[in-house]
Amino acid sequence: MGEKTFLTLDDVELSGSTVFVRVDVNSPIDPRYGAILDDSRFRSHIPTLEDLHDAAVVILAHQSRPGKDDFTTTEPHAREFSRLLRRRVEYVDGLLESHVIDRVENLQPGDVIMLQNVRFYSEEVAVKGKKVEDFEHTHIVRRLAPYMDYFVNDAFAAAHRAQTTLIGFALQVPMVAGRLMEKEIVSLERFMRAEERPKMAVLGGAKVDDSLKLMENMLNSGSLDAVLTGGLVAQVFLLANGVDVGEKSVAYLRKEFEDLEDLLGRAKALLDRYSEKIVLPDDVALDREGQRVTVSVKELPPEYPIYDIGIETIVKYSNMLSDARMAFINGPMGVYEIPEFSAGTEEILRAFRNVKGLRLAGGGHTISAIRMYGLEDNFDHISVGGGSLMAFLSGERLPVIEALRRSYQKFKGSGT
Repeated sequence: MGEKTFLTLDDVELSGSTVFVRVDVNSPIDPRYGAILDDSRFRSHIPTLEDLHDAAVVILAHQSRPGKDDFTTTEPHAREFSRLLRRRVEYVDGLLESHVIDRVENLQPGDVIMLQNVRFYSEEVAVKGKKVEDFEHTHIVRRLAPYMDYFVNDAFAAAHRAQTTLIGFALQVPMVAGRLMEKEIVSLERFMRAEERPKMAVLGGAKVDDSLKLMENMLNSGSLDAVLTGGLVAQVFLLANGVDVGEKSVAYLRKEFEDLEDLLGRAKALLDRYSEKIVLPDDVALDREGQRVTVSVKELPPEYPIYDIGIETIVKYSNMLSDARMAFINGPMGVYEIPEFSAGTEEILRAFRNVKGLRLAGGGHTISAIRMYGLEDNFDHISVGGGSLMAFLSGERLPVIEALRRSYQKFKGSGT
C-alpha cells in the first residue's frame, strides 16, 4: 500500500476504551414485518466488531432516507447484529438525548449498544460541505465526541458521502479504519497501483455514467489494458460506435437515461481514443417473446430487445480473462435474473477463476449474482461498495478516506 496514511485497529489500544463505530448496514427491509432481508452488510462488519470485544462499543448507522418506505429505526439492525455476534447488542432509542448519554457513560468493556438511525436527525444530511471542518461544530459531534476514545469508521459503502457521522469526528478524536474499511482501501489501492499486466475491467449493468468515469480515469492514466463491456454499458458503446441496436433497445436507453446524448458523446470520445482497449460484444442474445435468440451485432433486428451477451462474446471475454494478471468486474452482462438470459453473467463470473492475479468484484447486482452461482471463491476481494467503489476507481477523492487521512495526520504522534 506504500506509506501509511490512516490508523487501523492494530495502531490503537482498544481494551477498556469507549469506541463509537460507524457502519453501513443500509439493507432491504420487508415492508410488512420490518424484517431485514439481506444480512450481507452486517456480516461484513463482524470482524471489526469482534476485534472490539474488550471495548465498550457504540454502533452508529443509517437506514434509507426520509420519505422512503424502508426509512425505519435501527432496532431490527441491533437484533441482526445480536444474532450474528451471538451476544447482546442493546438498542437505545435515541442519539443525542440525555438517556443515551447516561447509557454511554455507564457502558462496561464488552457491552455493545446501537443508537437510533442517524438520519432521523437533520444534521446528518442537511449540513453542506465536503471537509471535516464543515461538520465538526455540529451539535451531533459536539454532543457525542466527549464520550468516545476512538471513532472507528467501517462504512466503506458510504465513503463517497460527506455527512456528519461519517467524517465529523475526525479531528476531535482519533478516527480509525475498521477491518472492512482497511481491506477495501488496501485491495483497491493495490489494483490501482499494481504493475502486473495485462490488467482488465469488465463493466456491465445499468450505471453507465459511473462506468464512463472509471474508464476515463483508468484509461487516461494508462492503468487498464482492456475493458470488456456488457449490459447497458455495452449497448451505449455499440450505439456510439454506429451499431443499430434496434428500436426497442434505443427506446429503453432513452427511458433510462435523460442524458443519453451526453453519455453517447463520452462513449464516442473514448472509442476514438482507445478503440483497441474497449472491447464490445460481437453477438448478443435477444428476448424474442420469452425465447433466447442469439444474433450478430451486425444483424440486429429492430423489434427485439437485447438481454444478454452472446456465446461468441462469452468465449472471447473468457479467453481474454484467462490471459489477465489482474481483473475487476462491476455489473452483470445482461438480465441475469431471468434464467434464459443468465449465461453471460454466470460464465464471465466463472471465467474469473482463470485470472492469474488479483480478482476483484463489486456492485450490488454483481455480488447478488456471485452468491446466486456460489462463486465467492473465484474472487480475492468482493467490495461492499457501489458508488464508493466506482468513485474510488474513478480517481475521485472520497470524503471518508480524506477524513481518515486528516485524522492520522493529527493523531499519529499522540500516543494512539
